[in-house]
Amino acid sequence: MARRLLITLAACLAACRRDAGGPAPAASSPAAVEEARSLIAEGDADGALARLQGAAQTDGEVLFLEGLAWARKAETAPLPTPEPGAAAAAPSVLKPEEVQALAFLERACEARPDLAAAHLAVADLLAPHALRREAQERALATSRPRGPARPREDAAVSTLAEAPGVSVERVLQAYRRAAQADRTGKPVVEAWIDFARKAGRLDEADAGFQQLLLRDKENAAPFVRYGDFLAVERKDELGAITQYSQALIWQPTLAEARAKIADIYLKQAAGHFALKEYATAQARLSDAKRYVGAGESPQAQQLRQLQAQLAQIRGR
Repeated sequence: MARRLLITLAACLAACRRDAGGPAPAASSPAAVEEARSLIAEGDADGALARLQGAAQTDGEVLFLEGLAWARKAETAPLPTPEPGAAAAAPSVLKPEEVQALAFLERACEARPDLAAAHLAVADLLAPHALRREAQERALATSRPRGPARPREDAAVSTLAEAPGVSVERVLQAYRRAAQADRTGKPVVEAWIDFARKAGRLDEADAGFQQLLLRDKENAAPFVRYGDFLAVERKDELGAITQYSQALIWQPTLAEARAKIADIYLKQAAGHFALKEYATAQARLSDAKRYVGAGESPQAQQLRQLQAQLAQIRGR
């Protein structure tokens, strides 16, 4: 979490520089704000909060820094003591320091909807709790026998419900708002993609990847990553080939992308061969041949083997 706080603080600095020409917030001591920001980066949350005492509480940047300081305090604060019978839910209950941080961060988002770092900080604060909550709910759903819920399960779900805004949907909303507020930064969408994949929200991860491509257009690597996501997680081989091909536009000699396309075509050819769809298998082998490297690579050997088997069948 400390690393994410530093990333969020860096995002705040960038956002503040971009927004320097916008409307001026309520007056606060620039020196106090800058010193508080430095203290948070150094890990002195209490010092930062003390420095911000008396600062304008309608200033979105001040509210953001106060929220970030409370989030830093939460890192070393003990977990809340669970109520009797609710021990299983304790890991997903917010610490008092996190509740305080969330209150400041949400006020910062209201005061400055364009402050991407504030939305990102909300998402980062709630993300681990939301993932644990979802895992607990899945575990309860799969382990619960049919019929009325047992009292211990009721207590666990009730405790989870008490945590304000702790849900995957709430976190995804915060990441989306951060991405809308910062239309050029890549760390925001990287965090969005990472969380969406962990939460199993593939549509959200897909939207994040598309945003990443818009922000890093002339680079082959994001297209390869998106292609991998489509091929492995979405089972969309045609979409994956499209992304790998886009990567080759920017880097025509990229062996990694060529090999991934060849793998898909060879897999498809083998599948059609097993179904005795020989014409389609031949077409996929022709596609694969354009991407298979020369020499004795495993791909080249597989291509020759399938071609030989097709030739033998046709020669009968």
